[in-house]
Amino acid sequence: MQVQSHDAHMLVAHAAVKQLSHIATLPEVTLGIIELVENPNSSAQDLNTLIGRDPALSARILKVVNSAFYGLPRQIGSINRAISMLGLNAVKNIAIAASLAKLFRGGALCDRFDAKELWDHSIAVATAARLLAKEARMSSGDEAFLGGLMHDIGIMVELQVDRAKLVKVFSDMQFDAEGAPLIDFRMVERAVYGADHGHFGEALCEQWKFPRSLAQACGHHHDPLCAPSESRQVPWLIFVAERLATEGGGFHADLMDREIPREALESLGIGAAQLDAVRAQLAEKLAEAQVTLAA
Repeated sequence: MQVQSHDAHMLVAHAAVKQLSHIATLPEVTLGIIELVENPNSSAQDLNTLIGRDPALSARILKVVNSAFYGLPRQIGSINRAISMLGLNAVKNIAIAASLAKLFRGGALCDRFDAKELWDHSIAVATAARLLAKEARMSSGDEAFLGGLMHDIGIMVELQVDRAKLVKVFSDMQFDAEGAPLIDFRMVERAVYGADHGHFGEALCEQWKFPRSLAQACGHHHDPLCAPSESRQVPWLIFVAERLATEGGGFHADLMDREIPREALESLGIGAAQLDAVRAQLAEKLAEAQVTLAA
C-alpha cells in the first residue's frame, strides 16, 4: 500500500512542478552545468566556457571557493583554476548552491513561516551534513552539503503552487508553547496539497535532472528507510544533520521527534563522539557558510 500511496503523491507533485516551469527554475547556465558534468565526454574547458557565460554566477562560485568555509590555502582567481583544484563535480555542486538562494526569496508568509528562515535552516542542515560526512570519512561532503541545502525545497514549491494552501497548512498545524509541532506536518501537507514537501522536492530534482541521490535526499530525509537500500546514505546524513542543526532553534515545524536513533548512527558508521565533534564545530562553520551563501 505504501508504494501505491507514494506513487500517487508523486503524480500530484510531478503535475504541480510541471506547471511551475516559469518560476521554479535554476538559471539556464546552472542546468547546463549539471548536464555537462553528467556527460562523460565533457572536459574542464567545456565547463569553464559554460560558466564564463554568466559573470554573476562566476563571481558567486569564486566567492564560495575562496570563503573560509572551503578553507583552501590560497585565493583562486579563475573558474579554470577552481575546476583544476576541486574537480568538475565539486564546481557543479557549488554552482547549484550559489543559484539556490534566489529561490528562497519571498519573505514571511504567515506567523509560522518565513522563506528566509527556511533558507537559514537549509544552510545549517547543509553545514551539519558536510561535517557529518567528514566525521564518517565519506567522500560525499559536497553532495551532503547540497542535499542539506535542497532537502526542504519542496516547501518552496508548495509556496509557488498555491500560497493560500501553504497558509492553510500552517494554520491547520498545532504547536506547543515552545513552537514544536504536535501533529505531523507531512500529514497536514498531504491533506491540503495531495502530497508533502518531500514529494515536491523529489519531483523538482527529477525535473532538474539532478543526481538520484539528491532526489532521494529531498524525498526521504524524514524516512531514509523508505529510500532504495543503495541510496540511503545521503538521506540518513540529512536526517541526522537536521536534528543537530535544530538543537539551537530555527525552522523545525516538520520535526515532531528530534531524537537521533541508534539505527541512524549505525547506518552512517558514526558514534556519539563524532556527533559531539560536529556540535563543537557547527556554530563556527555555520557562520562562515551563512556569509558565503546569504540570499
